[in-house]
Amino acid sequence: MENRSGRNHGSDKEAPRSNKKWLALLGGAVVIAGGGFFLYQHQQTAKAEAQGEKTVKKFIQTLDDGKYDQLAQYVTASSLKKSGYTKDAVGQKYQTIFSAIGADHLQPKNLTVKKSGDHYQFTYDLSMTTGLGKLKAQQYTGTLSSDRKKINWQPDLIFPAMKGQDKISYQNDLATRGEITDRNGTAIAANGNVYQIGIVPKKLGSGTEKTATIQSLAESLGLTADDINQALDQSWVQEDHFVPLKTVTSVPENLPEKAEYQTKVGRVYPLKEAAAQLVGYVGNVTADDIKKNDQLASGSKIGRTGLERTYDKKLRGRDGGSLAITDSQGKQKQVLKKVAKKDGQTIQLTIDSHAQQLAYDSLKGNPGSSVVMAPKTGDLLVLASSPSYDPNKMTNGITQADYDAYNNDENQPFSSRFTTGYAPGSTFKTVTAAIGLDAGTLDPNEKLAITGLKWQKDASWGGYQVTRVTEKNPVDLKTALVNSDNIYMAQETLKLGEQKFRAGLKKFIFGEKLALPLAMEPAQISNQKKFNSEILLADTGYGQGQLLLNPIQQITTYSVFPNQGTLVYPRLVKGEKTKTKADVISQKSADVITQDMEAVVKEADGTAHSLNDLNIPLAAKTGTAEIKMKQDEKGKENSFLYAFDTDKHAYSVLEFLENKPEGTSATDLSRELLTYLNQNYQ
Repeated sequence: MENRSGRNHGSDKEAPRSNKKWLALLGGAVVIAGGGFFLYQHQQTAKAEAQGEKTVKKFIQTLDDGKYDQLAQYVTASSLKKSGYTKDAVGQKYQTIFSAIGADHLQPKNLTVKKSGDHYQFTYDLSMTTGLGKLKAQQYTGTLSSDRKKINWQPDLIFPAMKGQDKISYQNDLATRGEITDRNGTAIAANGNVYQIGIVPKKLGSGTEKTATIQSLAESLGLTADDINQALDQSWVQEDHFVPLKTVTSVPENLPEKAEYQTKVGRVYPLKEAAAQLVGYVGNVTADDIKKNDQLASGSKIGRTGLERTYDKKLRGRDGGSLAITDSQGKQKQVLKKVAKKDGQTIQLTIDSHAQQLAYDSLKGNPGSSVVMAPKTGDLLVLASSPSYDPNKMTNGITQADYDAYNNDENQPFSSRFTTGYAPGSTFKTVTAAIGLDAGTLDPNEKLAITGLKWQKDASWGGYQVTRVTEKNPVDLKTALVNSDNIYMAQETLKLGEQKFRAGLKKFIFGEKLALPLAMEPAQISNQKKFNSEILLADTGYGQGQLLLNPIQQITTYSVFPNQGTLVYPRLVKGEKTKTKADVISQKSADVITQDMEAVVKEADGTAHSLNDLNIPLAAKTGTAEIKMKQDEKGKENSFLYAFDTDKHAYSVLEFLENKPEGTSATDLSRELLTYLNQNYQ
């Protein structure tokens, strides 16, 4: 009995412990289940917030794309009704405001969606560019529908301070772009009338009639049917609104049927092709431009190439105006942006626009360039490059066909040949001779015995020989310059030696960056710091080898002759200080070379004697640089002429003809230009 009683007692003691254990396990199960519930809730909330962010991003992207008529799909009908708007009205409201202010490049930041009570709230900061430049980021707040797929819209989602039927007041005071003028004040990049040729959609008809009319318009305007259809598909286009298709500087005599035109103020380039590489052109501001400079405004112009690009900030100025929120009665509530207008500056160049046109025309479409400088001041009177392109087409909207014609032209009309380096050929003999005279290795009166048209120093030169065109024997300095004798100059350069030759050359502008608003590489003597052979030394002496000077650098280098030993640096902007470098060569050597250059024109066998009948006091040196792969083959020939007036030293000319056609030369093309300069610069 006692034993059973003891066991029963023991059992009675164990039961409570067993119940506690199950309770503990049950409690653990409750904790686990509770943790799963909270995790589920967190996941659902995160999913809801992600959906909300997606909705807000789509709404903003639709705005940025300018698809205002599609905004209603992201907006609850109840919120529109509450705000007093219809689906069409809200899209129209955005289009009216955003189009007027030039809203573009909307950039949202710090977008958050959080559950607040029984709804989801979103916030974000939004910046945009307008016709007044970048608008400081505004902070937006709103709520979402229960499924987070639509926005509960209200007017403060246009701008945060807007309510009810508030409006936007936008006043744009456009800055006038500064003009680029020549030395006499004649505009070469001007603000003038341009003409937008376009159509009113409802006049096109429909169906096959519309298709035929569009095709006819395209052919008349040098466009494609796709070009016109794309213009018609723009979001802002309405049936009775004028849609511009092409901008031109003059109205065609036979305006296509059903086409109309409107007169606008735009950028025009009176010299057209004659100054394209120098002046450049402007183009519409792009998204990439605004990323680089948030002061730029959508719909404005920016310099794309040439001086328009170099001086863009000065020329562009700054548009002014104000952007403000007003109530429905027009009373101002908040100013969002206010900018004072600042007109652009006028840039006056040293260029003579008449001479520029004449120089370009004289090149007759051949690849080449013409540079004119006033030796005493360094004023660049002409910087012309041929062939060229019309900058009016580039700035007003060039057709694909016209662009392809330029881009596929093997003569590269977009290239600036006055800033491109070339071997200067025999014009450079004047420099080599002057260095030799100053070094005392060249005696101008010494006559060298030279026979035949080919020469080499000795057998160590292998098959390489220096050639000349005219056989003269003996040859002194004057004869060598008059007949452009390569052999004489090669021998004198070897006598001078590399050390003295390089020392003389370094007094000029080799390796220097000229202070001009033009992109160019410095002039070079050779690819390496030393010549790798006597052959290269000899070739360099008569203007070939690895020498590279562009036409501006050439005319600058040769300025030591009209300036009696002083080098005058070029300048392109009127009023800038003239920079000089004295004693580059001696006055005596400059005088000797100048006298011999006069003989190049006056003497019957001189290479520039054809200019003698102009009856202009000239000193000149011609040059031909041959580009070939093998010694005895016929290569391409670049033709040069350097000339200056010996009376007043008022002008100098560097004429260049690339790969000259048979039967012509740079000298032949310079006659009209020299005549004009002689009549107007004395």
